[in-house]
Amino acid sequence: MRHALKLHPDSRPGAATGIEVDVARPHAGNLLLHYFVAGTISDLVMPPVSTSMRTDELWRHTCFEAFVRPSPGEAYYEFNFAPSTRWAAYRFSGARRGMHVAGEIREPHIDVRSNGGICEMRVSLDLPSDAPWRLGVSAVIEETSGRKSYWALAHPPGKADFHHSDCFTLELPAPLRS
Repeated sequence: MRHALKLHPDSRPGAATGIEVDVARPHAGNLLLHYFVAGTISDLVMPPVSTSMRTDELWRHTCFEAFVRPSPGEAYYEFNFAPSTRWAAYRFSGARRGMHVAGEIREPHIDVRSNGGICEMRVSLDLPSDAPWRLGVSAVIEETSGRKSYWALAHPPGKADFHHSDCFTLELPAPLRS
């Protein structure tokens, strides 16, 4: 399923003219995300691909994110994926509460490609849950000028807050057992 991310109302249009994401759950415990950024890619801060490793504070620069809440409950995971292939995984007990590094999450497979006016990032991630999921998908885009824009499937009123429950708009049912 392909979904368009919306630019936060406080962000001005800039080098990124659109962001879309394909989301799939091919089998229990697996999440596939395929982000597409259109625009003047050369004006975006896109760190070069490096060794994939867990890294904190990726959200301070260009970063693609997924928030996954296994149903039912308030607990959720936050995942950050940088164009460098660095990544982070955190577990929360509720909205911005009880944050812990999600050590149970294995390194995702991240592939980044850029050509012309499109940058693509593919992520394959294994999660420890067969339950139905609610997702929030978002991105922070940093331009070479230093300006940042905030993109998500949905935005709550006020400043950009990807942890807000209004952002968890995408439902992925538990896969059928064969």
